[in-house]
Amino acid sequence: MARFRTVAGAIAAACCVGCGLSLLLLAGRAAAQDYPARPVTVVVPQAAAGANDILGRVVAQQLSQAFSQQFVVENRAGANGNIGTAAVAKAPRDGYTLLFTISAAHAVNNTLYGHTGFDPVKDFDPVMLVATVPFLLVVNPSLPAMNVQELIALAKTQPGQIAYASSGNGATNHLLGEMFKSMAGVELLHIPYKGVAAILTDMLGGRVPVAFASVPSVRSQVKEGKLRALGISTLKRSPVAPEVPPVGDAVPGYDADFWVALFTPAGTPKDVPAKLNAALTKSLASADVRERFAQQGADVVGSTPDQLAAALKNDTVKWARVVQEARIKID
Repeated sequence: MARFRTVAGAIAAACCVGCGLSLLLLAGRAAAQDYPARPVTVVVPQAAAGANDILGRVVAQQLSQAFSQQFVVENRAGANGNIGTAAVAKAPRDGYTLLFTISAAHAVNNTLYGHTGFDPVKDFDPVMLVATVPFLLVVNPSLPAMNVQELIALAKTQPGQIAYASSGNGATNHLLGEMFKSMAGVELLHIPYKGVAAILTDMLGGRVPVAFASVPSVRSQVKEGKLRALGISTLKRSPVAPEVPPVGDAVPGYDADFWVALFTPAGTPKDVPAKLNAALTKSLASADVRERFAQQGADVVGSTPDQLAAALKNDTVKWARVVQEARIKID
């Protein structure tokens, strides 16, 4: 009888454990189904007022409207995006901390820096590649080059003498310049600056003749004839600057589509990224939202999570090659 009671007790205990696990699973599913039940933080690992911050706020606003719940942008800038990104990688995996970032940080930093504090693939689950952001190859009008072919020909007659500006070592426009040098077979002199404003001052003053710059940062100068746009970094003409031919028309294979994207910490319940993606897909179909993106030089994409994962993989390989060939390193 005692033995029977022991066995019966063990069975009862096992049933209780099983019931407990079932209840936990059901609770987890219910929580995911009710998502979001409270405000959500969208971390932008770049400074306020920049293009990524502005686009992140548009995305947060659209998600707030879609879910009738607050999605609040929090800027956590520093170390070229590493500080904010690492913070999200360590955040609870419940869908209440999201990352809205740029490929220049997420797909490049692990090659540029010795230690970033995060793995861009293992520490994050993709939600959506929201939009792409092309760059223009611009020159001071005094430079005798009316198109990319003429710039290449001129650079080959003056190896290492024509300077191009960037926002600093490892910056997006530095990578674009180094890829251009390698693929076009030319030698340009790299001059790093501290930000786009300083670049524009010296370009307009004729002190540095060449640069890659985001469309919004130079749109007015190009329109007024103070700078000349020779090419755009995308493989095809972009809706944000349809009059400018691709650099790739003169340099076959040149394609640099930087993107902005939304991620959750890895291990977040699977239906959370699915809900976010579905809500954003609907929001991004709005003409008003697309126009707000276009004002920042961004072309709306609205990808699936798998498409974002593929883009991240491809860009990580592409930019690692550029960084290694140019021997760019940031400690």
